[in-house]
Amino acid sequence: MVEVPLAESIVGKARKRGLIAVRVHNIRDYAVDKHQMTDDRPFGGGEGMVMKPEPIVHAIEDIRSQGPAPRVILLSPQGSLFTQKKAWELSRLSRLILLCGRYEGVDERVVSHFVDEEISIGDYVLTGGELGAMVLVDAVARLLPGVLGNEFSALTESFSQELLEYPQYTRPQDFRGHRVPEILLSGNHEMIRKWRRGQSLLRTRQRRPDLFERLELTAEDEELLRCAFEEESSGS
Repeated sequence: MVEVPLAESIVGKARKRGLIAVRVHNIRDYAVDKHQMTDDRPFGGGEGMVMKPEPIVHAIEDIRSQGPAPRVILLSPQGSLFTQKKAWELSRLSRLILLCGRYEGVDERVVSHFVDEEISIGDYVLTGGELGAMVLVDAVARLLPGVLGNEFSALTESFSQELLEYPQYTRPQDFRGHRVPEILLSGNHEMIRKWRRGQSLLRTRQRRPDLFERLELTAEDEELLRCAFEEESSGS
């Protein structure tokens, strides 16, 4: 489930080039009984199964011993929301252990004593934490030096400055009567920069007001936002 997606695209190329290392560990390999049980019924009753502490802790301890001290992260719906800011923070660490939650959750003693933090990729429930872990790997890996072909791409994308990215266009200039904004064809880099900044501000205000409320706008930002709004209202 994990190996195939992470062998493709940018992450796969980065692994082949030795820019990042991703290793998958099966919790069952660390089980202490002959049936390789990794879950059991919850104390106190209730629906579902809970992941047992022994296999998880054995896995964490074994992986810890194989290199520099890692940060242990549990992918869990109870964790703090994963953001671009968190991706940048994690990209500065040399080693991570990503623990994928399953079933009704993980024994709380693991969370309290062997996990450094819990992270959630969104306010919804998945079958397991594997998809969340792959999202985290992808988001963090692309911030590492050499992973992206263009080193500046990660600095201009959506959320890099708590702004949504401006609209992008490519050839042809006219597609079924819909033309590329003339300013992008002008060659005036300063005017293009201002247009793109205004568009980013407008999109963020319209589509992610929660992000927009956190912004501290400069006088130039206020003017660029006004111009972007007027341009949209005029239909140009």
